[in-house]
Order: sequence, then C-alpha cells, then structure tokens
Amino acid sequence: MTNIRSVLLAVAAIAVLVAGCAGSPTSPTPTPSPAPTSPTLASPTLVPVPVTTPEQAVARVIATEPRLAGIRPFDPELIGQASWYKVAPASGVGAFVVTVRIGWGDCQAGCIDEHRWVYSVAPDGTVKVVSETGDPVPNSAWPGGAAAGRTGIRGTALAGPLCPVETIPPDPACAPRPVVGAVVVIRDVSGAEVARTTTGADGSYLVELAPGGYIVEPRAVEGLMGTPGPQNVTVDEGVTSTVDLPYDTGIR
Repeated sequence: MTNIRSVLLAVAAIAVLVAGCAGSPTSPTPTPSPAPTSPTLASPTLVPVPVTTPEQAVARVIATEPRLAGIRPFDPELIGQASWYKVAPASGVGAFVVTVRIGWGDCQAGCIDEHRWVYSVAPDGTVKVVSETGDPVPNSAWPGGAAAGRTGIRGTALAGPLCPVETIPPDPACAPRPVVGAVVVIRDVSGAEVARTTTGADGSYLVELAPGGYIVEPRAVEGLMGTPGPQNVTVDEGVTSTVDLPYDTGIR
C-alpha cells in the first residue's frame, strides 16, 4: 500500500510539472523595426507672377532695359514730350503690347530723331521685342540715362548762346549745341587726376568711379570763349551723379 501511494504521488507531481510547463507563456520572436526612411522633398516650383495690368507690363519692359527708368505714359496734351510709352491689350501675342518711343533733337518741334520699340509681354511676364526702328539712342536721350545702376559721374557739354537775341517763343535754331570732343578731367579731393574722358557726338560723357568726393574739371575747347569752372561732386554707391558743362560761345 505504501508503495502504491508513493507511485501515485510521484505521478501527480510529474503531472503538475508538465501542466506548469505547458501553461508558461513563450517569448515572442522579436520583429525587426522597419528602417527609417528619409521623407521625400519635392523640388520647389517657381510660380511666375502673372502680368494682369498695364503697369506690370511696363515694369517688365523696363526691367529688360533699365535706361528706360522714369519714362512716362504718352500725354497728347504735352508739347515736346521726347519719350513716352503706350500700352494696349494683346490678342494672340501676349497679355499686353507696349510701344516705347525715345526722341531727341528739337523735341519742342516734334523731335528730329527717334527710336521706337514694340514689345509683347506675355501673361507669365515674358518680354519679347516685336519690332525696333530708328537711329541709335544717344546717352543723353535715355530717360534713365546710360548710367542706370552705375556708380560715377555723367553729364552733357553744351555751348550757347547761338543767337545774339533771345526770342519768345525760343527759336529752336538758337538752342545750345553739343560740344563734341571736350576733354573732361576727374580729380579726387587731393587734386590728383583719377580719370579723363572726352564728350561724344551728343556732348555727353560718363565716367565710372568708386564712391567718394571728386572735382570735375573741363578743359578749354578751341573756338569757344568760355570754359566751365571746376565743380565739386559727391558720388554715392549705385548712383551716377550729373555734372553738366555749359560752355560759352561768346555770342552777344
């Protein structure tokens, strides 16, 4: 009897152990985390600013030619308007058609010479030259000047009077004439020469200089009695200072 009881107890103990093992939770196999991926960055898209007004169209044209800066719209009531622009809506060519005219030489009587451009300005701001006619524009005729955006000194040498008596209204034939080939010396504030140039066919000159103080010294011109005196001028960064040179013909 004792032996049977021992065997039963042993069997019970084994059963308990087997049951315990069967009920034990198993550790799950670890699942590797997915490797982090870098976010995809879309390439930036440049969206052009649409041109919807005449003012925007003119601004785009001036951006292609800074010397047009300051040009005014055509005014039929303004006598002697040398430079102007007109804007018209376009169909099939672009958003707008911009006509630009630069005139010079006796503009009180309608201008002797002129240069014209016709631009198309597309809705996305693209500017194209449709046509261009006329003589080369002299530096002095540009509304913004040939020196737009430059640092230096510019000006025009003119000689007058050309008639002994002034009339009212003024006689265009008596208007001061350009002085061609006049030598212009530029000195720094110490008096040292830093540049030298001559006036062109329209009497204009342009010298690019570093910002600072300068003295503009015109030289005498054969055939003219009066020579302009030296003039002091300050040049700022990105600005072209204007120093005009009035020569005297001696006509009285």
